[in-house]
This record gives sequence, structure tokens and C-alpha cells, in this order.
Amino acid sequence: MSSTAPEITAAPSPQRRPVAVGVLAAISSSHLVNDMMQSLILALYPIFKGQFHLSFAQVGLITLTYQLTASLFQPLIGLRTDKRPAPYSLPMGMTSTLCGLLLLAFAPNFATVLVAAMLVGIGSAVFHPESSRIARLASGGRHGMSQSVFQLGGNAGTAIGPLLAAAVIVPNGQRSVAWFACAALLGIGLLTYVSRWYQQHLLASAAQPRAAAKPANLLPPKTVAWVIAVLLVLIFSKYFYIAGLSSYYTFYLIQKFELSVQSAQLHLFGFLAASAAGTLIGGPLGDRIGRKPVIWASILGVAPFALMLPYANLQWTTVLTLIIGFVLSSAFSAILVYAQELMPSRIGTVSGLFFGFAFGMGGLGAAVLGVLADHTSIIWVYKVISFLPLLGIVAALLPNPRATVH
Repeated sequence: MSSTAPEITAAPSPQRRPVAVGVLAAISSSHLVNDMMQSLILALYPIFKGQFHLSFAQVGLITLTYQLTASLFQPLIGLRTDKRPAPYSLPMGMTSTLCGLLLLAFAPNFATVLVAAMLVGIGSAVFHPESSRIARLASGGRHGMSQSVFQLGGNAGTAIGPLLAAAVIVPNGQRSVAWFACAALLGIGLLTYVSRWYQQHLLASAAQPRAAAKPANLLPPKTVAWVIAVLLVLIFSKYFYIAGLSSYYTFYLIQKFELSVQSAQLHLFGFLAASAAGTLIGGPLGDRIGRKPVIWASILGVAPFALMLPYANLQWTTVLTLIIGFVLSSAFSAILVYAQELMPSRIGTVSGLFFGFAFGMGGLGAAVLGVLADHTSIIWVYKVISFLPLLGIVAALLPNPRATVH
């Protein structure tokens, strides 16, 4: 796409509302709980691998199961709720995740672990499209900021999971996972509050006269399809790479530097915590300077650090993964809001598509890289995936978005 391509701007809102801080805090906290429980699966991998004598390919299959389940269902749920909103689906989704968590705690074999992972995937599929829509509704027009706050909760939960696993699950075993059901019950309570607010918002919107039709796409359909394809390539590069880091980082550290499981879990927490911190940057920065520069810098910008990582000692491995996590995590909020601004009347569909594709690429990446690790080594896998952030160069094909100042 040439530099003369039309600019993308957010569709104007007929009535500016203040930020619904309580709702945004609740939906972000629920995201923390949801993704914390997902990350417990990652933290359980060393336990499952030893207890059930799993290969790396089987470890990757666990990730593939819950992420592919979420990937397939999320776009369908988003498409459905664009047409018929379902506010109280959110606590129902968290209940599915709760059931999966309890099944993980008492799984007697590998097949049961896969069923539990599938239940967690279904919970995420229900949660993400509607939650992203609610974060946008609660934003008061600061869409990038609200998505970053929403993503912060998820990334913080992903980071906390391995830390809690190191403190609770590793010393006490698989069944101690059941204690985290209390967090799931808290999440159900928060989402019930959010669902009540969302239902009231829908009733208030239905009672107001419609001044105009739904906003149309801001670019021609062929251009929108092309831009969506470019954004999906960027999602592929980000999440395939992240799959290698998050799913196999503990094994990488144990194999290359002979760390203990608990020490490796603490390093994983550091990487995920840096990712959580970086999440807050992309959305607000995109509100000010536009989404494209943030997308460009966050994906292509980590390429030098990713290329150095497989050859670094333990100290520099820690430093490089912190930088990679911080910079790369700022991409998703900017990509998602960019896509939502392309199709402002299809927020659920767009959110479901991008969350679903992200989950799918993460799951596929974990499975493929697990097979590669079985045939080579984890260290070789890290050398292969280090080239993926170079795909960030395709961000040059995106139309130049104009920052919307609020």
C-alpha cells in the first residue's frame, strides 16, 4: 500500500460518555483471573511431563487443544453477539473455565488433561469477544487506552500464574490446582456485575432514538480485506514467537543453564511480568500518535533482541527476554483497535477473529515447535523462531492511520 492510501480514523461517536472506571477495572480484573488460570496450564507442563511421561509434542498438544478450541469458537461467538448481545454469557464462560481447572487438578491421565484444556478454551472463547466489546463501550472514546487496560489484566494474570505455580503447585503437586477455584468464583462475581452493567447499557441504548444508521466501513471492502490480512500476518509473527517463549522457556532454561524448575518458573514470571507492563504502552500511545507506528515498532523492533537471544548467557537471556516481553506486548492492543476502526459495526466479530487467530497461532506454534524440539532440541527451536519478528516489516503495507485526540 502506498503512502497515499486513505487515513483510518475512528468513527465519530454521537454522544461522548465518561470512562466507566468501575466497569473497566472489573473487566480487566476478570481478564486477570481468566488468563491466570490459563497460565496455570503452562506452569503445570513440567509436572505433567514427568507424571504422565509426555513428549514435547504431547506438551504442545495441550496448548494446541485449549488455544485451538478458543480460536475456533471466538469468531463465531463474536459474530453471534454482534447480532444478538448476550450479557450474561460472561459468567457462564468463566464457569466453564472453573470446571476445566478442577478437572486439571484431578486428571488421572493425559486424555483427561486434554478435556480439561478444552473446557478452559471454551471459557476463553466466550470471555474475550464480549469483554473486548465492553471495554470499548466503557472507554469514553479512549479506545486504545481501554484495550490496554483490558489487556493489562490478561497479561498480569498470565505472569502471576507461573509465580503462584512455583509457590503452590510445584511443592504441593497437581491437586493443589483446585485451590485456584476460589479465584474463578471471584471472576464469576465480577463478570456478573459487568453483565448487569452491560444489560443496562443495552436497554438504555434501545430506548434512545437512532439518529443514524450503523457506521459503514471507512475503507472499500477489498482494502479492508487486504489490511485485515496484513494484520493477521503480524498476529502470526507475534504469537508463533510468543508460543516458543511461553510454552518452552522453562525447558530452555533447564536444558541450557541447568536451572531448577522453581528457578525457571521465576524467570518465566519475569518475562511475563515485563509483557504485562508493556501492555499499557501500546493503546494510549496509539491514541496519540496513531496505531501504525506502534505496531511497526513493537514487532519489528524486537527483532535484534530476538536474534541475539539464542546465543546469550543466563544474565543476558534474562535481560533480553524482559526487553522482548515489554516491547512485543504493546502490539496487540494497537492491532485490535486498528482493526475495530476498520469495521466499527462489527466489534464482536473483529475481536473474536483477532483473539481467536492469536489463540490459534499460539496453539499451533506450541504444537509445531514441540514436534521440532523432539526431533532436534529446545535450543535449536529458539534459533529458528528468532527470525519471526522480522515479519514485522509487513506493517509498512498498512494505511497511515491518523491519531484521534480525545
